[in-house]
Amino acid sequence: MPPTGHRRSSGHHGSRGASARHDDDAPLIPILARKVREVESKAQKGKVGPTNRTKFQVIAFLVREERRRVKADTEISDGTRAELLKRLDGVATILAKIAARDTSLIALLEVEQAASPVAQKLRRDWLIESGAKLSDDELIITTAPVAPTPSVPASLAAKQVLPPSAKAHRRSSPFLAPDLRPAAPTAPRRRLDGWELMGPLYKAFETGAGGTAASMTLPDAPRIDRLAPAGREIMKHQARFVEAAKRGHRTFLLADEPGLGKTAQSLLAASVSGAFPLLAVVPNVVKMNWAREAERWLPGRVASVINGDGDTVDAFADVLIVNYEVLDRHLSWLGDHGFRGMVVDEAHFIKNLGSQRSQNVLALSRRIRERTPDHNPLLLALTGTPLINDVEDFNAIWQFLGWTNGERPNAELARRLDETGLTPADHGFYPEARQAVIDLGVVRRKKIDVAADLPDKLVADLPVELDDDLGRSIRAAETEMAQRMYASYERIILARGSERTARGLVDHDIMRLVAQGELDDGSGSASGENVFSMVRRIGQAKAPLAADYTAQLARSVGKVVFFAKHIDVMDQAERVFAERGLRTVSIRGDQSTPARQEAIDAFNTDEGVSVAVCSLTAAGVGVNLQAASNVVLAELSWTAAEQTQAIDRVHRIGQAEPVTAWRIIAAHTIDTKIAELIDSKQGLAARALDGEQREAGPQDSVQLSALLHLLEQEISR
Repeated sequence: MPPTGHRRSSGHHGSRGASARHDDDAPLIPILARKVREVESKAQKGKVGPTNRTKFQVIAFLVREERRRVKADTEISDGTRAELLKRLDGVATILAKIAARDTSLIALLEVEQAASPVAQKLRRDWLIESGAKLSDDELIITTAPVAPTPSVPASLAAKQVLPPSAKAHRRSSPFLAPDLRPAAPTAPRRRLDGWELMGPLYKAFETGAGGTAASMTLPDAPRIDRLAPAGREIMKHQARFVEAAKRGHRTFLLADEPGLGKTAQSLLAASVSGAFPLLAVVPNVVKMNWAREAERWLPGRVASVINGDGDTVDAFADVLIVNYEVLDRHLSWLGDHGFRGMVVDEAHFIKNLGSQRSQNVLALSRRIRERTPDHNPLLLALTGTPLINDVEDFNAIWQFLGWTNGERPNAELARRLDETGLTPADHGFYPEARQAVIDLGVVRRKKIDVAADLPDKLVADLPVELDDDLGRSIRAAETEMAQRMYASYERIILARGSERTARGLVDHDIMRLVAQGELDDGSGSASGENVFSMVRRIGQAKAPLAADYTAQLARSVGKVVFFAKHIDVMDQAERVFAERGLRTVSIRGDQSTPARQEAIDAFNTDEGVSVAVCSLTAAGVGVNLQAASNVVLAELSWTAAEQTQAIDRVHRIGQAEPVTAWRIIAAHTIDTKIAELIDSKQGLAARALDGEQREAGPQDSVQLSALLHLLEQEISR
């Protein structure tokens, strides 16, 4: 019952009692205003996924419901009614803006009821938060069973191939051993079954609830190393992970910082778990490295790489290695192969649930789980950067591991949440929920904590002046872009007659609207300039300066790794190095796997090779370049994760020297702000994974934040 002494409101969804933080007349409106801002923030970043689509639908439904209630309420004055309707109109206006950005949402505005179980749960939870008294029918929400998803989508059926050795494998072993154990009992109904839990689980990590590192409790390492093969030795943090797999744990998000040996840990975990055959889904650039690592850590086992249509693959191998790009044509036979384990390397590659790559990986993991006799295969998601921009980046990884189905937790996680005795309405729920997920198998170790002998890492910024014609044209283009946005801002201000600006205040909502419009407009100015082309031109202008500094480093300290985003910047740098008489190797996206590995080996072993010229995207993952201890970042990435991955090609186990990454920053340009924004993005992972009490920085994309900075500077002049 609502607390006595508070005003009760009428309406078909029951009476509402306002708490101290809600308006007495309409306690639901502040909640709707807060929720619609959350969805708007995601929409501005292009993150209107399933969860936020459902929130959008429920907000629209409740706005209509609340409007009817306010109009019919005879206990409030006409002035109060007008004010409440105006506030509801404000929420509806934001919904319309969001729908204008993503027109597929318009259909949800027309739906007259929140029909799905998730939508019903959201509606119920928000009404309870507002103090509503609900009927039993509204409190108890039933969930329809989820229809099974085929392992091969119909759209990919025609692409499926069956390698010759896979045919032979089927003939030699046409059936999997039957699972004769009794079926698991139906999960009992739990206290939290009616609650929407995915949003609170994300929030638990977003806020860093609990303030502790996101790592499950691992057993102590064995006193005598019986986990590594004869003649090899693993570090203590690796041994503790492998020991956990040996003792029966079967699902892991191994989120160790890059360079701590996740590949070796995965292969040894498969060995002690008997999880063969093992499927490894990896980026193309590391397929050969995975085969080499399997040879090192699994002597006596056979690893085979799937290329193209798989004509050369050995389907009888213990470890099959396939890259994301060719996975779509092998779904059928891989799904029926009888794998006992699956590894997804660089698992942040599947964060976009709408991509075919993500759908392929999730379909295979479901199939492997179904086909494993105990339905408990070894599933490993490996990534040093599981969070790129948003906590919902966890979504696909959790689904791969079977911890959730995207809409609700699995039975084990639901049981753990239920045992807390709390609900998402309780503040104490969030640290408990975060820990419940961690205990399912999140393992996160930082280099500073587990590799005491690993040398320090320093990121040093080197500002450079672009004082040539190209530099002057870049600054002119920045000025033109800022003035173009300011003109748009002024037009909107004048058209709306904003009260804030009449008082000399900046309207940040309009600023965001203008900056987002600039970002969405691919053409930019009449000359075709936009934030992306401008940053590329800055990279071109910095290229000779960055290459010159790299050449000086190579002459004074030895081998250097040079990173750039664009091929033309790499080409410019290589011309400079050739003119200086420096031998180089190149690691690019258009190379074959053998050619790439040959370049890596030459850099690491040939004393005559001074510089590795690398693509941020092609060489930023799964590449070991620890023969160098100096890295030059000639161009800035749009994400902190990409920058970290690049530096950690050098800063990894086996490195004997302190590592310095030199970021070349174009002074007095947008480049300086981008560097600052990249650094601020480190806060999300630091809170969510490492338990650090750090500010998250802006949640907008780096591109949008940079444009807002330009516009704000222009307004303040």
